[in-house]
Amino acid sequence: MPGRPRPFGRTLCAMVTPFTEAGALDLDGARLLAAHLVAEGCDGLVLNGTTGESPTTSDAEKAELIAAVREAVGDRVPLVAGVGTANTLHTVELARAAEKAGADGVLVVSPYYSRPPQDALEAHFLEVADATGLPVMLYDIPGRTGTRIEPGTLIRLAAHPRIVAVKDCSYDFLGTQKVLARTDLAYYAGCDEHILALYAVGAAGCVSTVANAVPSRVAAILDAFDAGDTARAAELQARATPLIEAMTAAGLPGTVTSKALLGALGLPAGPVRAPLRPAGREAADGLRAVHQELVAG
Repeated sequence: MPGRPRPFGRTLCAMVTPFTEAGALDLDGARLLAAHLVAEGCDGLVLNGTTGESPTTSDAEKAELIAAVREAVGDRVPLVAGVGTANTLHTVELARAAEKAGADGVLVVSPYYSRPPQDALEAHFLEVADATGLPVMLYDIPGRTGTRIEPGTLIRLAAHPRIVAVKDCSYDFLGTQKVLARTDLAYYAGCDEHILALYAVGAAGCVSTVANAVPSRVAAILDAFDAGDTARAAELQARATPLIEAMTAAGLPGTVTSKALLGALGLPAGPVRAPLRPAGREAADGLRAVHQELVAG
């Protein structure tokens, strides 16, 4: 849609981090998977996010992953690196390392567990934004972190020249619209069930976990809306709903479900790292059945 700010692209995938069967970082697999996702419609990739198992990858692995994916996709799509931790200084270090490794932007989640008040949260984001020359996507997911980035805080943070976007998993549609109305922040739906709804009120696109398994299907929802065919866009979102539910809302983390489906499709993924556990046979069979029904339709 003309005039819609898209600092990191439109259809972003929250990419899994492939591991070898022995549990090591699989850089060759990461290159192959990234190239596949781009070829199938993703115009941006988010690396080292929660879906990328950032809590269990080392700082060195995070930098190696960014460099490998940059090698694979070149400058065709933006790479956004997850750098958020519960420690401001560590987050700053990861942001600087991501910039050095070739990232185009950083994704910064609210510090988790410690539940800082809004003034401390604002100071945290500003310190990270000041640490590099990279644009920043804030990640609002209070269900995981325990702390909401309140609309008023987002409105103030939007004054920083490098804070340009929000990955929205707040489940507060009214609050989101208030920020959209008062800032130029580019909103990205972080919950796959909200892709079309948020896009329709002015979002820039999505950061999708489901895109690991069906990147072209996710892109098609936004393509239809951009073409002015809102009925088709709604139909495509509805068709994707069973897979969205199976992958993100049926009891297993999106990392686990994405890797189960990627493995079934013969694409690089590998195992998950503890404390996550792989999908059991019954769950994996159910995921494959729902996936097959979507792609056959």
